[in-house]
Amino acid sequence: MNIESLREYCLKKPEVTESFPFGEDTLVFKVAGKIFLLAGLDEIPLNINLKCDPEKAIELREMYDSVLPGYHMNKNHWNTVILDGNIPRRELMEWIDDSYLLVVNSLTKADKERIKRLLKS
Repeated sequence: MNIESLREYCLKKPEVTESFPFGEDTLVFKVAGKIFLLAGLDEIPLNINLKCDPEKAIELREMYDSVLPGYHMNKNHWNTVILDGNIPRRELMEWIDDSYLLVVNSLTKADKERIKRLLKS
């Protein structure tokens, strides 16, 4: 997955915005104002940070050499994923979906219900 396909995939999700709050080399995707994915644009291969359930985060790090504790993030809840081709695209997309939903589930009740309705339509 390259940055263009990653960006396209993220922006198809309800209420997702993109910005560069940490400088021009870090693309950030948010849902309802909360971060669910960061992409290090100056890294080759591309690196992304994804929110993850703490137990699953450890499991993924043990399964894949290209999954590391989240760089500059809470290591319990974030993984850095190196997009070097070793992770199947479908699995990577599931991790992006999981990150998005973890953030959606942490929103206020009204925001969560609104976004979940959009996801169902």
